[in-house]
Amino acid sequence: MVNQSDIHDIVLQGIAASPGIVIGKTYHVDRGEMKIIYEYLLNDVQVVQEAARFEEAVEKTRNQLRVFLEEVPEEFKDHLHILDAHLLILKDRMIYDETLNTIKKEQINVEWALKITLDKARAAFSKIRDVYIRGRIKDIEDVVSMILRNLAGKGYEDITTIKDRVIVVAHDLSPADTSQMNIDRVMGFITNMGSKTSHTSIIAQSLQIPAVVGLERATDRIGNNQLIILDGSKGKVIINPSEATLEEYSRKKGKYEQYLADIVRCAHLPAETIDGYRVSIKGNIEQLEEVTAVLDFGAEGIGLYRTEFLYLSSKTLPEEEELFENYREVCEIIAPQSVTIRTLDLGGDKFASNLELSDEMNPAMGLRAIRFCFKMQQIFESQLRAICRASHYGNVQIMFPLISGVSEIVRAKEILRKVQADLTRERIPFDEDLQVGSMIEVPSAVAVADLLAREVDFFSIGTNDLIQYSLAVDRTNEYVAYMYMPFHPALLRMIRQVVASAKREGIRVAMCGEMAADPLCIPLLLALGLDELSINPHAIPLIKRIIRTSTLEESRDYLSHTFNLNTARDVKTYLTEVVTKRFPEELAPDGTPVM
Repeated sequence: MVNQSDIHDIVLQGIAASPGIVIGKTYHVDRGEMKIIYEYLLNDVQVVQEAARFEEAVEKTRNQLRVFLEEVPEEFKDHLHILDAHLLILKDRMIYDETLNTIKKEQINVEWALKITLDKARAAFSKIRDVYIRGRIKDIEDVVSMILRNLAGKGYEDITTIKDRVIVVAHDLSPADTSQMNIDRVMGFITNMGSKTSHTSIIAQSLQIPAVVGLERATDRIGNNQLIILDGSKGKVIINPSEATLEEYSRKKGKYEQYLADIVRCAHLPAETIDGYRVSIKGNIEQLEEVTAVLDFGAEGIGLYRTEFLYLSSKTLPEEEELFENYREVCEIIAPQSVTIRTLDLGGDKFASNLELSDEMNPAMGLRAIRFCFKMQQIFESQLRAICRASHYGNVQIMFPLISGVSEIVRAKEILRKVQADLTRERIPFDEDLQVGSMIEVPSAVAVADLLAREVDFFSIGTNDLIQYSLAVDRTNEYVAYMYMPFHPALLRMIRQVVASAKREGIRVAMCGEMAADPLCIPLLLALGLDELSINPHAIPLIKRIIRTSTLEESRDYLSHTFNLNTARDVKTYLTEVVTKRFPEELAPDGTPVM
């Protein structure tokens, strides 16, 4: 552990989880892993006692979570669903039933049985392609950790009594931890574990608290009550900063806060270039609780509502009424702006826990998204009914994922019309002019975009999947992730083709992948003629600022030059050079946001 000494400016590099700079003293929260777990065999009498010990620890954990739910501060009300999910995990057959069965069948102690159960869950989640869903294994780990601490009699450290303004340092922070904190006293988070999609990162971003995660040994290297600098924009922690470094980061902190105030103040202005080209900027969400951020950061509606969460967070399939209430609430909050609801992208690498389908050799190209919905038509129709019913309460658009050709969009529309006819017969109101869109995320959809454009009201280009399918690259595979390139000339040409096909038929074109939030790509997307960009709400102010200080003419010059380049590296190098020079207040020389 590093103590105060003559050694200054010790830099630790982690993952930039939530932007901002804070300078202050640290506060250690002891949430280390239960690293040493022993296995021992039991006789028949001991098995019964061990099962009872497990059930007692689960009940104690359940009671702790209920207390946290009742006492959660107002700032965390939007994240109560995470603690609710932890309560559900305590009853889930993957954890509760599996652990009990292992104790009885293998005649082993509960700690070792929990380890076996957790290892199985980790193996199952590691196969999931979607980064957000794969990261939810952390929720299971949090719950298992709470059970283990109760089994060991360690209980739960009370962190509600933090009195000073501090930077919290921990091995990791669970939803139970963060829900206990007095946010007025917490300036920042630092954790050994975590990723950009981990709970700590999501909470920090939501509350606009700077955070650095994934530092691996932060709790060993950073002392308690030690002066540090946390730079959440760069993922950097500086231990024992010198006077010169403190002065430098004090200036940076002031400059950042002024910059943030400036762009947030302009966030609700239209995304219109200096020479009058207007683009609609909308937000992507996965859960109802994110709608507030969409409004706060100046979005003009929701361009992508991913609807899988309700199916993946519950042991049972959600009923039509539950879906309807969720969609209606989103519509009413965002009205009069529109919400584009993407139908289920289940299957392949993510299934609701009660769906038992066979493993696939290549899940990304298997039974997923619209293909899954055609096979499970009853589930599909239930969701379509809920969406149509919600359309009566707001401005709703519906979008079908992973469309590869005209026959799929025709079939999806036929099922939609059947559902609408049923609702009419039942005298249930819905928007009869509900607009229908197709996601463009596989190469075949690009090739027949001219034909698809005659069948829908709009396109939404999902660049995350389009890049993977077009370049045959799994971006979660460490051996080939470097080949995942949004600047690839092939991708730029595909986007141009899709936009041209849409314009000929007079329909709108949106983009909802990560490329739409990349500042280096914005001039190209303006010049290509995108009508709408749908992005993470927190990225909206920066993207709007870049658009509002751009011109369509200069963007077309950048695009023209780009199409003369041969490789993704050449394109990225060129854009990094010209765009960062053009927007020095927004972008650092490496192309990352100044903030």
